[in-house]
Amino acid sequence: MRFQVWKTLLVLFIVSLGIVFSLPNIFPPDPSVQITTSSVNDGFSDKFLNNLEENINRSGLNSKSFEKNEKSILIRTNSYRDQLELKDYLQDELNENFIVALNLAANTPNWLKSINAKPMKLGLDLRGGVNFLMEVDTDLLIETKLESAASVLRNNLREERIKTDLFKLSSKEIQVVLRDENSAEDLEEIINEIGSLDFELKRPLTYLLSFSTEEIEQTIDYAVLQNLTTLRNRVNELGVSEPVVQREGERRISVQLPGIQDTAEAKKIIGKTANLEFRLEAKDNALASRTDSFLYRDLQTRLDKKVIISGDRVSDASVGFDENGFPQVNISLDSDGGAQMHRATRNNVGTRMAVLFVEKKSSAEQVEGMVSVKNYYEKRVISLATIQSALANQFRITGLDSPAEASELALLLRAGALAAPMNFVEEGTIGPSLGADNIELGINSLILGLSLVLIFMIFYYKVFGLLANLAVVLNLILIASIMSILSATLTLPGIAGIVLTIGMAVDANVLIFSRIREELKRNIKPLEAISSGYDRALITIVDANLTTLIVALILYIVGTGPVQGFAITLSVGILTSMFTAILFTRMLVFFIYGKRKNLEKIWI
Repeated sequence: MRFQVWKTLLVLFIVSLGIVFSLPNIFPPDPSVQITTSSVNDGFSDKFLNNLEENINRSGLNSKSFEKNEKSILIRTNSYRDQLELKDYLQDELNENFIVALNLAANTPNWLKSINAKPMKLGLDLRGGVNFLMEVDTDLLIETKLESAASVLRNNLREERIKTDLFKLSSKEIQVVLRDENSAEDLEEIINEIGSLDFELKRPLTYLLSFSTEEIEQTIDYAVLQNLTTLRNRVNELGVSEPVVQREGERRISVQLPGIQDTAEAKKIIGKTANLEFRLEAKDNALASRTDSFLYRDLQTRLDKKVIISGDRVSDASVGFDENGFPQVNISLDSDGGAQMHRATRNNVGTRMAVLFVEKKSSAEQVEGMVSVKNYYEKRVISLATIQSALANQFRITGLDSPAEASELALLLRAGALAAPMNFVEEGTIGPSLGADNIELGINSLILGLSLVLIFMIFYYKVFGLLANLAVVLNLILIASIMSILSATLTLPGIAGIVLTIGMAVDANVLIFSRIREELKRNIKPLEAISSGYDRALITIVDANLTTLIVALILYIVGTGPVQGFAITLSVGILTSMFTAILFTRMLVFFIYGKRKNLEKIWI
């Protein structure tokens, strides 16, 4: 019986790595409250922190420690109850410039942090928090895109001096009626240059333009991906620990915020479909059909419908104060946005430019005993200032009503504007106490299953059963370490997957040990029986685990949420159980029996 040196070194390396990267999981995080602000002030000075700590202690609230950095203050507490009480107190004491959020502060030692070792992420069912399921408003998305295409088409027709009797825009199509049949070829050429529009000749000189099915699907897909990035940025701005933002299906996005209990506060930031529009003030002789009227500081003002740029071109935004002490937002644009802004303003020096804040809202009406929710968009002018010189990548927004408004606007712009409006389809909250109960129940089930397996293996397989038990324990350690390295989220179904892998890990050893017993019954020498048992059971173990692994991968691909959590732990458990059964236990058996040449009997 032989076990190569390189295999021994490989096993020892993997075992050592697994133990080290599983260690962060024995240091549970502290319930904490995080205070952040986007305004430029001395709110996070040492004096502010000392006063805050004194006020909290004076109020009788329990706190563990205070940690301050440049952008936030983290207050650790001893329990979830203390955490909720402290959050309520801080929300009452601090002004609107501050965002108070529930969080979980890691307790991982610095030497583990230095090698990027982190604990497993826990899902909402284990940690508690809020969950949102959001869906892209595709109808409004396509309508907005069609309006943009119509604007380009209208400008091109004007430049080419192509006259129309009718240019009508609806939510799904553009109707163009030409005045001259000789312009038909020119119109079709312009449509082809735009590229995204299909046209249909309904009757002579009457064209219906709309987006193709492929174009609509691509637009929706891009909007969902863009919104996915934006929502992740907004969640990061909230300072939430271990958030999960992922796509579900074609048009939906799931947002899970562990530790957060206030759905209203979370929706205020992540759910806000806020954007900016930069428009020029309309000239006195501008047609009414090409302008919009808005109320700004009790005066009516007319703006061009054409949007210079929108908020998606903003790369950075910060709060500041002008020379008179009034709040302002300092804007930085990307290269394309800066170029568009420069082209629009270089020939309009002396003209006023407006900044519109676009926000999606909803209203509820009761009709015949049923509550009907209608979504609408509110646009208001937040700034109207004269262009003093051609603008480029950097400028400022003034005329804001309060520092709170400036802070919120800067936060939303920094996080990015949503590429398409989204509606809340579902929302739910899981309390921290329920999450703690789920953890306790999951751990208890794991301990019970593990204990029964360990007792059975020692009773039935003696020494080899003890070795199998060591393999099972190592299997759990390796699962925890791999889950931590991959930053995978552990859910309650995931714990069920771990319990299942315990049985599967033992199953592989049972196949091996049963084969060894069969060889011994044939009066084969113990060392040869051990070697033969491992070699002959190998194919069976690989085949059995491979088929289960395929099913687990399918569950992960087609499933969502809890199903994926189960599939992840099951897949990882299958791989680790194969390693522990095929290599780890064989190494232990070799060190116990391998060098005993006159071995006559083994306890199995």
